[in-house]
Amino acid sequence: MQPSIYVGLSSQLVLEKRMETLARNVANMNTAGFRSEEVKFSTFLSKKGADGVNYASQGETFISRNHGGLEKSGNPLDVAVEGEGWFGINTPAGTVYTRDGRLKMSAQGELRTVADYPVLDAGGAPMQLDPEGGPPVIAKDGMIWQGTQQVGAIGLFSIDPGAKLQRYENSGVIPDRAATPILDFVTNGVRQGYVEGSNVNPIREMTKLIMVTRAFESAANAIDKGEKAVDGAIRTLGES
Repeated sequence: MQPSIYVGLSSQLVLEKRMETLARNVANMNTAGFRSEEVKFSTFLSKKGADGVNYASQGETFISRNHGGLEKSGNPLDVAVEGEGWFGINTPAGTVYTRDGRLKMSAQGELRTVADYPVLDAGGAPMQLDPEGGPPVIAKDGMIWQGTQQVGAIGLFSIDPGAKLQRYENSGVIPDRAATPILDFVTNGVRQGYVEGSNVNPIREMTKLIMVTRAFESAANAIDKGEKAVDGAIRTLGES
């Protein structure tokens, strides 16, 4: 079979993967704290034959760390991250980190996410508020006050820039390196009454989706032409 057909097939595999990630991004463009997925492309050199042929690999998917926009909600239990930090939450998969700061307080005073996972303090312990203490006031450093009583501090964690992130549900991530508590709140902190949205740019993602779809169709046409050329050559050689 002609190398051009293999190249076309490898291109289709890459483009199919890219379409899946773009479709997932578009589907979550309104998901609070969602981080878009990107694909890092590369090629590898075939070792078959004297002439090298470049094939497209399926690419490596990674989670973008770009920030989403902040939207004011006015809810005292909503908090958004300013800077590079992440909230820590306790899940069946262990500690997961998220930028989705939509929180709630249980009847027992436990501070939880909207998905009902306990929110952690800087020491990794679940947060406990006073259910009768009234609406909390949350400072930039995560300190929580109810009236004149300090009841705890929301943990803010730093994830190593070189860590690979695995997605957990929609807005959570699990790094392959341990996260560390943030102690410097000059450039990092939380903002009460705000929610961070998705970092997906819907117009850009839709444009990419159209371009990838057209590229996929072009690759399919190239494969079809290659197969017809091979069939024609076989018929010609067979007759001779």
